[in-house]
Amino acid sequence: YISAIITAAGSSQRMNKKIPKQFLKIRDKMILEMTLDVFQSIDEIKEFILVIREEDEEFVRNFIKDKNYRDIVIATGGDTREKSTYNGLNKVNENCDLIISHDAARPFIRREKILEAIESIGDYDGLVVSVGAKDTIKYVDDDMRVVNTPNRSHLYMAQTPQVFKYKSIKDAYKLVFDEKINVTDDSSLLEIVGKKVKIIKGDYSNIKITTINNHTMTSNCSSERKSHTSLTKSKARND
Repeated sequence: YISAIITAAGSSQRMNKKIPKQFLKIRDKMILEMTLDVFQSIDEIKEFILVIREEDEEFVRNFIKDKNYRDIVIATGGDTREKSTYNGLNKVNENCDLIISHDAARPFIRREKILEAIESIGDYDGLVVSVGAKDTIKYVDDDMRVVNTPNRSHLYMAQTPQVFKYKSIKDAYKLVFDEKINVTDDSSLLEIVGKKVKIIKGDYSNIKITTINNHTMTSNCSSERKSHTSLTKSKARND
């Protein structure tokens, strides 16, 4: 039994906009809609826990009804992404075996990559879709002095989706919250408690939209792709 937790509870402070980023549009679709459309197309996922802000609930419920999305469960977000995910975990069906955690603000995730992540977890407790670091990374101390330069071939930038064995991630969350440990992504919780986590290579196009520049750039890229697709189809008809 596979459950997806899609976090859409951000307030978009970095966007400096009144409208949360997940409700902004790229071309004619909301970012949240683009993300949900991909996940909803996967029959293997039996339920979708959508974590949102309390003040957005009426709008989101009407949106879900209009789109006729299936098996959506609403959870209320916390003051951090980790607390939001944990609130989502508490809404999961008791028969759940696997959890897929994904940021609603990553609308360019490919269906094939989600399926690959599900199929690849194997005996591991967690799996992270990631991309290799392109830039040289410097590790510095508190005074900004360079301590060392890690080998870039061993450095990966974590994305979502991240896939977890349900019991492993739920137990890890309980332990870490009891100890009041702060982390920046869900998979770090499993690392802290000594569980096995692996990586599969993702796509650099699977960006998280967190700034105005991100949104403007992706809107322009989406327009270019749509124009290119239309041109290709037109050319094919003429040929």
